[in-house]
Amino acid sequence: MTVLVVYESMYGNTHRIAGSIARGLTEAGAPAEVRSTAEAQRHPPAAGDVLVVGAPTHGHGLSRENSREQAVRDASRHHLDVDGSAGGPGVREWLAGLAAAGGRAAAFDTRVKGPAVLTGRASQKIARALEEHRYELFARPESFLVSMDNELLPGEEELAAAWGRDLAAAL
Repeated sequence: MTVLVVYESMYGNTHRIAGSIARGLTEAGAPAEVRSTAEAQRHPPAAGDVLVVGAPTHGHGLSRENSREQAVRDASRHHLDVDGSAGGPGVREWLAGLAAAGGRAAAFDTRVKGPAVLTGRASQKIARALEEHRYELFARPESFLVSMDNELLPGEEELAAAWGRDLAAAL
């Protein structure tokens, strides 16, 4: 069994959270590999792999090509660096091409701090898509928070590592 932490990231926050989740999984005895959606497209999951999939929340859900393009345009105006993986497919597109192999999975997102009813949660959409591909969710979707300036809030990486350890225990 391989645990794959697959992510989409625009400004690096979701990428950092994916790395922290993988660190927590590995520390708890479930070695994990981190892959951007582009890497996961080139090297798709095998039958029996456990998926942990995450994305930033755009427009109350998953990004679309136009929202990713806008995020890249906005980066310089807001003094943000664009993540090296940002040019790849979004989680929405990656999931659309994912074989219905089944297995176990979990979903996470990054989103602005605030009530989920106002901010949306990409993890809910990811979870539904994974279930449509016959994956069984073994954990509730999780959110990690960023500021209005698109900076991870203090302690979020530690929370992600702890969630990774919890995921390992649930496996």
